[in-house]
Amino acid sequence: MTDVTQILSKIEQGDPLAAEQLLPLVYDDLRRLAASELKRESAGHTLQPTALVHEAYLRLVDQRAEPQWNHRGHFYAAAATAMRRILVESARRKRTLKRGGDRERVLIDGDQVPATEANPDILALDEALSRLEDERPDLAQLVSLRYFAGLTMEQAAKALDVSLRTAERNWTYVRAWLLEVLQEQS
Repeated sequence: MTDVTQILSKIEQGDPLAAEQLLPLVYDDLRRLAASELKRESAGHTLQPTALVHEAYLRLVDQRAEPQWNHRGHFYAAAATAMRRILVESARRKRTLKRGGDRERVLIDGDQVPATEANPDILALDEALSRLEDERPDLAQLVSLRYFAGLTMEQAAKALDVSLRTAERNWTYVRAWLLEVLQEQS
């Protein structure tokens, strides 16, 4: 049992000091995941990787939520879901009229490259994933692990407790499904 798994077990048992022990062990991985997530966002995004990590971590170790993590992979899957929710909430806030949602942001700095079509709108992706969660929760979890948590195919297969071949087959299917759904939405 790894240190992370032991600490996750202590958190689950209600140890108030365990959350403080966990952050130093997972911080670098979470920050890397957050930076990866934010690179997919459109140019001009104001949320920083550090803020995303801290907000996700606070949501994960909130003692009132009674976390149920079986292992390290499960914790990272939960972190990916928390980051996704934070990014979706941020995107929704930006689109409200109160915050100038009807206006288009103009970039002044010529060094920034605008988002490409390969980066889907986070709200459209969230809507598609919500629909997928209703139909096939296992595939939605795979997308969260690969896209939001940045896990390799092998790591995602292990976290989902399926064979590598099954994970690869599901990944091929879900990518095609998401492409079709996202094209329908645009």
